[in-house]
Amino acid sequence: MPRLDLKIESPAETERLGFLLAGTLVQGDVVALSGPLGAGKSILARAIIRRFYPDEQDIPSPTFTLVQTYSGDPSPSPSSSPASSMPTVMHFDLYRLETPEEALELGIEDAFVDAISVIEWAENLGRYLPRRALVATLNFEGETGRNICLEGGSNWQDRLLELETQFAAS
Repeated sequence: MPRLDLKIESPAETERLGFLLAGTLVQGDVVALSGPLGAGKSILARAIIRRFYPDEQDIPSPTFTLVQTYSGDPSPSPSSSPASSMPTVMHFDLYRLETPEEALELGIEDAFVDAISVIEWAENLGRYLPRRALVATLNFEGETGRNICLEGGSNWQDRLLELETQFAAS
Protein backbone atom coordinates (compact mmCIF):
# COMPACT_ATOMS: atom_id res chain seq x y z
CA MET A 1 0.00 0.00 0.00
CA PRO A 2 1.51 3.37 -0.99
CA ARG A 3 2.46 5.43 2.05
CA LEU A 4 3.92 8.87 2.69
CA ASP A 5 5.10 9.99 6.14
CA LEU A 6 5.65 13.69 6.71
CA LYS A 7 6.91 15.71 9.66
CA ILE A 8 4.92 18.91 9.99
CA GLU A 9 6.26 21.74 12.14
CA SER A 10 3.41 24.26 12.07
CA PRO A 11 -0.24 24.85 11.16
CA ALA A 12 1.03 26.74 8.09
CA GLU A 13 2.79 23.58 6.89
CA THR A 14 -0.43 21.60 7.45
CA GLU A 15 -2.27 24.17 5.32
CA ARG A 16 0.38 23.91 2.61
CA LEU A 17 0.05 20.12 2.60
CA GLY A 18 -3.74 20.42 2.29
CA PHE A 19 -3.41 22.86 -0.60
CA LEU A 20 -0.96 20.57 -2.43
CA LEU A 21 -3.06 17.48 -1.70
CA ALA A 22 -6.14 19.20 -3.11
CA GLY A 23 -4.28 19.68 -6.38
CA THR A 24 -4.21 15.88 -6.80
CA LEU A 25 -7.91 15.29 -6.05
CA VAL A 26 -10.64 14.44 -8.53
CA GLN A 27 -14.35 13.69 -8.32
CA GLY A 28 -14.94 10.47 -6.39
CA ASP A 29 -11.84 10.81 -4.21
CA VAL A 30 -12.22 10.28 -0.47
CA VAL A 31 -9.78 11.81 2.02
CA ALA A 32 -10.25 10.14 5.40
CA LEU A 33 -8.79 12.16 8.30
CA SER A 34 -8.04 10.48 11.62
CA GLY A 35 -6.20 11.50 14.75
CA PRO A 36 -6.72 12.91 18.23
CA LEU A 37 -8.42 16.21 19.03
CA GLY A 38 -6.20 19.14 18.11
CA ALA A 39 -3.94 17.20 15.74
CA GLY A 40 -4.86 19.34 12.72
CA LYS A 41 -7.66 17.50 10.91
CA SER A 42 -9.77 20.65 10.54
CA ILE A 43 -6.79 22.70 9.36
CA LEU A 44 -6.05 20.13 6.67
CA ALA A 45 -9.71 19.90 5.64
CA ARG A 46 -10.10 23.69 5.39
CA ALA A 47 -6.96 23.98 3.27
CA ILE A 48 -8.29 21.39 0.82
CA ILE A 49 -11.60 23.25 0.55
CA ARG A 50 -9.86 26.65 0.14
CA ARG A 51 -7.86 25.31 -2.81
CA PHE A 52 -11.14 24.77 -4.66
CA TYR A 53 -13.10 27.66 -3.10
CA PRO A 54 -10.63 30.45 -2.28
CA ASP A 55 -13.39 33.03 -1.83
CA GLU A 56 -15.09 31.11 0.98
CA GLN A 57 -14.73 33.39 3.99
CA ASP A 58 -16.02 30.96 6.58
CA ILE A 59 -15.29 27.24 6.42
CA PRO A 60 -16.80 25.91 9.62
CA SER A 61 -16.07 22.50 10.99
CA PRO A 62 -19.34 20.60 10.51
CA THR A 63 -19.24 19.21 14.04
CA PHE A 64 -22.93 19.91 14.62
CA THR A 65 -24.30 19.92 11.07
CA LEU A 66 -22.22 16.77 10.29
CA VAL A 67 -21.77 17.78 6.64
CA GLN A 68 -21.00 21.00 4.76
CA THR A 69 -21.26 21.11 0.95
CA TYR A 70 -19.27 23.38 -1.36
CA SER A 71 -20.36 23.32 -4.98
CA GLY A 72 -20.44 25.31 -8.19
CA ASP A 73 -17.95 27.82 -9.46
CA PRO A 74 -18.23 30.64 -6.92
CA SER A 75 -16.13 33.14 -8.84
CA PRO A 76 -15.50 32.30 -12.48
CA SER A 77 -12.44 34.06 -13.76
CA PRO A 78 -12.43 35.86 -17.12
CA SER A 79 -10.17 33.13 -18.50
CA SER A 80 -12.41 30.23 -17.45
CA SER A 81 -14.72 28.69 -20.00
CA PRO A 82 -18.45 28.51 -19.31
CA ALA A 83 -18.19 24.72 -19.15
CA SER A 84 -15.58 24.77 -16.40
CA SER A 85 -16.74 24.54 -12.82
CA MET A 86 -15.31 23.57 -9.50
CA PRO A 87 -15.95 20.07 -8.20
CA THR A 88 -18.36 19.57 -5.36
CA VAL A 89 -16.50 19.11 -2.08
CA MET A 90 -18.35 17.56 0.84
CA HIS A 91 -16.81 18.07 4.27
CA PHE A 92 -18.00 15.56 6.86
CA ASP A 93 -17.31 15.55 10.60
CA LEU A 94 -18.32 12.20 12.05
CA TYR A 95 -17.18 12.84 15.63
CA ARG A 96 -20.71 12.71 17.00
CA LEU A 97 -21.84 9.54 15.22
CA GLU A 98 -22.87 6.70 17.49
CA THR A 99 -22.92 4.08 14.72
CA PRO A 100 -21.39 3.91 11.22
CA GLU A 101 -24.89 3.46 9.75
CA GLU A 102 -25.76 7.04 10.76
CA ALA A 103 -23.35 8.25 8.06
CA LEU A 104 -25.52 6.61 5.40
CA GLU A 105 -28.37 8.96 6.37
CA LEU A 106 -26.12 11.89 5.39
CA GLY A 107 -25.89 10.74 1.78
CA ILE A 108 -22.25 9.86 2.20
CA GLU A 109 -22.40 7.01 -0.31
CA ASP A 110 -23.53 9.41 -3.05
CA ALA A 111 -20.73 11.78 -2.09
CA PHE A 112 -18.21 8.99 -2.63
CA VAL A 113 -19.25 8.98 -6.30
CA ASP A 114 -20.33 12.53 -7.09
CA ALA A 115 -17.98 14.70 -5.02
CA ILE A 116 -14.62 14.98 -3.37
CA SER A 117 -15.23 13.81 0.19
CA VAL A 118 -13.16 15.11 3.10
CA ILE A 119 -14.04 13.23 6.27
CA GLU A 120 -12.93 14.12 9.78
CA TRP A 121 -13.11 11.27 12.31
CA ALA A 122 -13.29 8.86 9.38
CA GLU A 123 -12.63 5.89 11.67
CA ASN A 124 -16.27 6.28 12.76
CA LEU A 125 -17.34 5.04 9.31
CA GLY A 126 -16.12 1.54 10.08
CA ARG A 127 -16.70 -0.81 7.17
CA TYR A 128 -18.32 1.95 5.08
CA LEU A 129 -15.00 3.70 4.42
CA PRO A 130 -14.17 2.97 0.76
CA ARG A 131 -11.04 0.92 0.16
CA ARG A 132 -9.90 3.47 -2.40
CA ALA A 133 -9.81 6.24 0.23
CA LEU A 134 -6.65 8.12 1.10
CA VAL A 135 -6.28 7.77 4.86
CA ALA A 136 -4.46 10.67 6.53
CA THR A 137 -3.53 9.90 10.13
CA LEU A 138 -2.34 12.91 12.11
CA ASN A 139 -0.47 12.53 15.39
CA PHE A 140 1.41 14.82 17.73
CA GLU A 141 5.20 14.94 17.38
CA GLY A 142 6.81 16.79 20.26
CA GLU A 143 5.29 19.99 21.61
CA THR A 144 4.37 21.70 18.35
CA GLY A 145 5.00 19.25 15.52
CA ARG A 146 2.83 16.69 13.84
CA ASN A 147 3.43 13.46 12.01
CA ILE A 148 1.07 12.92 9.10
CA CYS A 149 0.89 9.50 7.51
CA LEU A 150 -0.89 9.28 4.15
CA GLU A 151 -1.86 5.80 2.97
CA GLY A 152 -3.94 4.73 0.01
CA GLY A 153 -4.51 2.02 -2.53
CA SER A 154 -2.71 1.68 -5.82
CA ASN A 155 -4.73 4.60 -7.21
CA TRP A 156 -2.72 6.86 -4.86
CA GLN A 157 0.81 5.65 -5.64
CA ASP A 158 1.68 8.20 -8.33
CA ARG A 159 -0.18 10.99 -6.57
CA LEU A 160 1.65 10.41 -3.28
CA LEU A 161 5.00 10.49 -5.10
CA GLU A 162 4.00 13.75 -6.76
CA LEU A 163 2.80 15.16 -3.43
CA GLU A 164 6.05 14.19 -1.71
CA THR A 165 8.07 15.94 -4.43
CA GLN A 166 5.93 19.08 -4.31
CA PHE A 167 5.94 19.27 -0.52
CA ALA A 168 9.73 18.88 -0.35
CA ALA A 169 10.22 21.56 -3.03
CA SER A 170 7.94 24.17 -1.45
